[in-house]
Amino acid sequence: MARISAAESQVMEAVWLKGPLSADEIVSAVGEPQGWGEATVKTLINRLLKKRALISERSEGRARYRPLVTREEYVQGESQGLLDRLFGGELAPLVAHYARHRNLSSDEVKRLKRLIEGLDDGD
Repeated sequence: MARISAAESQVMEAVWLKGPLSADEIVSAVGEPQGWGEATVKTLINRLLKKRALISERSEGRARYRPLVTREEYVQGESQGLLDRLFGGELAPLVAHYARHRNLSSDEVKRLKRLIEGLDDGD
């Protein structure tokens, strides 16, 4: 999958949430809150079409866009890319980094412990 930029991810979020949408609906959902004009949003849509993240389908005489990439696939790719680029593909240094540089709430610590226990149990 081609890398989706931060701006393009805004379009994808709208389509994942409300999917299939017309260009006008995407402009309303994403362009207006971001302060982007119609041309900017349509450029982002076209980039996503070229990257095969979106597909255009005709419905009632209008083009509607739906995702070809699931949000889960996108998150997995972005997460793995972050791990690879910054932490040599290893998860433990990422968790250690956040534990040292961010105050974890007691609830977060408990959730992390439960997650690790679940991994130890083979869940």
